[in-house]
Amino acid sequence: MWKTLDPVRSEHGLTILPMATLRRAVAAVRYVVSACTGALVLGAAGLLRGRRAGTHWMSRDLLRAFGAEPVAERVVVDGNIFTGRGVTAGIDVALAVAAEIASRVTAETIQLDIEYEPALPFASGSPETDDPAVVLAGVLPRAEPRQRDRAEWVAHAAATLG
Repeated sequence: MWKTLDPVRSEHGLTILPMATLRRAVAAVRYVVSACTGALVLGAAGLLRGRRAGTHWMSRDLLRAFGAEPVAERVVVDGNIFTGRGVTAGIDVALAVAAEIASRVTAETIQLDIEYEPALPFASGSPETDDPAVVLAGVLPRAEPRQRDRAEWVAHAAATLG
């Protein structure tokens, strides 16, 4: 889904062909789901105003520009909107949706079927738990150009949204 049916080129060059416009489709769906920075798209569409939402930690504060309340939880459910932190939270979000649609037992069955039993090899993956030297020295400098571009896009989208 996108604001138009025109092809969308991702920041990494992948071309995506939308099948429906966002606001039109949202009016007809039971759940709206995103993981990682997909929440910024939901925000730009005006769907997160006054709602709690999660996204990747480097973009979490950008949600405020769309009137959302950024939350540092792996899965955030606010009404019919499900959002998740980084891209790896996509499985967690999908299981939460499965539990909502069918049942917890169904979601647990799916989790067992795909053998989803996260066992992190390192105590890393979140700025709240990582060594600050790793975050500041290793991650943020590499991400700075992308985050600057993302912040500019969010500012433009938020201004357009009003």
